[in-house]
Amino acid sequence: MEPRAVIFDMDGVLIDSYHAHMEAWMRLGRKFGRPITEAQFIPTFGRRNKEIFDALWPDIPAAEVDTWGAWKEVEYRRIVTEQFPAMDGAEELLDALKAAGFGIAIGSSGPPENVDVAMHGLKRGHLFDAIVNGREVSQGKPHPEVFLKAAEKMGIAPRRCAVIEDSLAGLEAARRAGMTPIGITGTFPREQLTGHAALVVDALTELSPERIGALIDAKAGL
Repeated sequence: MEPRAVIFDMDGVLIDSYHAHMEAWMRLGRKFGRPITEAQFIPTFGRRNKEIFDALWPDIPAAEVDTWGAWKEVEYRRIVTEQFPAMDGAEELLDALKAAGFGIAIGSSGPPENVDVAMHGLKRGHLFDAIVNGREVSQGKPHPEVFLKAAEKMGIAPRRCAVIEDSLAGLEAARRAGMTPIGITGTFPREQLTGHAALVVDALTELSPERIGALIDAKAGL
């Protein structure tokens, strides 16, 4: 049988970084003198910084976006390293997938420094066969580029990959990549994810290599 793989989004999937990202963006908004609300932040979660600036502050000069985006990322890493927020069941699922012979990858919109923070906090960096961060792609989710690159790095066909995502944009990217999308609630409620994923769970503890493998095989008609 052809090898199978699981590609994880990072924020909101492997690490519970939602509140850390929101706080960092809110600090940036206060620094601009343009405070934002959680309702404004929610639709942007999981997107690349440039896309978030376009949504929140489209009049910020393009030349300043990288500078302020870097400032926000430093704040995020300061917040998240104070108490690393691993998602419940993340370490156990990664260990089980590797033991079962699955390929494991990260497909994240975040910068490499954020991915490094996550790998350090999870203490599972050695398990990953591929990591793709936001600087390695030219198109953000819902474009499938990040997941297709992860599959290519692993040498595993997209149809043999499952993607675990917390956002609608990420699930759409997985679907466009021809992969099996699995949604996890938290950033979005179950009713919004249902219909966009082959399976929706409330926690990684509900997943196992057997359950994920069955979903991949079902999509392939095996």
